[in-house]
Amino acid sequence: MITTDGNKAELRRHLLSVRSGLPTGDVEAAEAALARRAAELPELADARTVAAYVSVGREPGTRALLDALLARGVRVLLPVLLPDNDLDWGVYRGAEGLRRASRGLLEPDGGRLGPDAVLDADAVLLPGLAVDRRGIRLGRGGGSYDRVLARIAAAGADPALVVLLYDTELLETVPRDPHDRPVQAAVTPSAIHRFTEPPR
Repeated sequence: MITTDGNKAELRRHLLSVRSGLPTGDVEAAEAALARRAAELPELADARTVAAYVSVGREPGTRALLDALLARGVRVLLPVLLPDNDLDWGVYRGAEGLRRASRGLLEPDGGRLGPDAVLDADAVLLPGLAVDRRGIRLGRGGGSYDRVLARIAAAGADPALVVLLYDTELLETVPRDPHDRPVQAAVTPSAIHRFTEPPR
């Protein structure tokens, strides 16, 4: 069902409000559980390059997962927000190689690889606020990852698309726009939710 941006905005406000009320202990426990659960995902277990992101605030935590991927020898790409809201990419070399950037985001220091670097990824971990039973992801509305997904589609690349969420953020239906591209899986602290068959 395609609905208006107004419905998306209302849902975003609600989900962000719920997240803001999460106790710190629950956020930390969810991060550890997400890292363990993501290790079970074949798309990540077999990946050589993963495009990911550093969680901030009450987002489902990614730092334990980033460090686990790095320890396995995976090349981890992290986004660098450009002035036009597009994303450049840099290589994650550990928490000591992160710097605070605009909008409170954490970005890798060091060289930039260009917006097309994401095309080398075997899997892309996407931030989100919710996903529905069709794999439709609700993002924050800035459009950065819409550009990334459009770039991937235009290049004919086919990385696994995975969203990291809390258990309560798997919804029956998320408002969908024509450009929205479904993800293959969602990882929550308690389960992996698949929307397409896993790779063989």
